[in-house]
Amino acid sequence: MAELPKDIEEAIAQSIEATKAALADGYRRLQVEIVIPELKALGVAEKFLPAVEEYGEKLRVYFPDAGAAALARRDWGEKPFTIRGMSEIKGQMEPEDEVYLFVEPSSVEVNQLEKMCQEAGERAVILLLPRLENIATIGIGVAGRDLRERFLKTIESCYYIQAREGVTIFRCYPSPWQVWLEVGEDYELISETPQKPVGDALDDILNKALGVGEVAEGSVPGQPQPQAKRQGILSGLKSFLKALSQ
Repeated sequence: MAELPKDIEEAIAQSIEATKAALADGYRRLQVEIVIPELKALGVAEKFLPAVEEYGEKLRVYFPDAGAAALARRDWGEKPFTIRGMSEIKGQMEPEDEVYLFVEPSSVEVNQLEKMCQEAGERAVILLLPRLENIATIGIGVAGRDLRERFLKTIESCYYIQAREGVTIFRCYPSPWQVWLEVGEDYELISETPQKPVGDALDDILNKALGVGEVAEGSVPGQPQPQAKRQGILSGLKSFLKALSQ
């Protein structure tokens, strides 16, 4: 069973192994999500390269725009693979390509990303630190729902970590989705599920772990019960994020 990483270096190392394992098992659309707003995508991408560098000239690395790609070429030095912006003519996909790495694609580029994934066909596509679920951009109506059903749901999260409100949602392929609850100075595993726990499913997991809704000893049946206060139990989020992003 995968354990929570202690720092960003360990998180990236875990994500590399998870990506390699998923590719070996035949997955062709993957994403790696380390949900920390302060993270610099360029630095994370450079450390993530060992996951795909072995493909050499058959790898293409895409950034959302030509400027970000130029910075990567400058900072990374000479590489055997192509590094381009998604819209650059020189970055067009070629028949001999085998793997495509998209660094920090956002909801602004989601339509172009979908087209490029279609063009990739059965070749592997990896989204590193994607930001695709901006409701203001992709919409909450029929168009947004269609996009999720048609495209976003075809992408497998092989690595995911997000800490919020003292709860960490974690997935490191091939392990299932996990929910870790902060307890004092440590974290305790409270759930493993085959699908990402969100919305009511996540609430149910937390309520069960915290005893919310259970009848307290000595209380009168039928009378309203005081809810457990999560804030006191689920403190320390900032310290975990700080440690993870060092």
